[in-house]
Amino acid sequence: MRLHHVQVACPVGGEDEARRFYRDGLEMTEVAKPAGLAGRGGCWFRAGTAEIHVGVEEPFVPARKAHPALVLDGVVELESVAARLAALAFEVDWRERHTFAGFERFHTFDAHGNRVEVLA
Repeated sequence: MRLHHVQVACPVGGEDEARRFYRDGLEMTEVAKPAGLAGRGGCWFRAGTAEIHVGVEEPFVPARKAHPALVLDGVVELESVAARLAALAFEVDWRERHTFAGFERFHTFDAHGNRVEVLA
């Protein structure tokens, strides 16, 4: 078994702000949604084999505890991503940087308040 994607939610009309976080901040590539799903709104992103699907949900409530965790190749990349997110005015929380054996990490929140973990 392998994971295909993780879906997070955004409010109606929230796709551009999702792009600012996932495309511009995390540097994931936006991929086209299948024609049969495109009319539902939202947007999809990929980096390597990891996919994040941002779906429109009404009423919208951000996921503050449940979250995707994305693994980077090293600490230099981890710190670079954190700096890019901070420059885009996204919160970067390093308080748990050394609390997960074998990894360094930070937590952040996308433009709609969904929690995201980034590890190396």
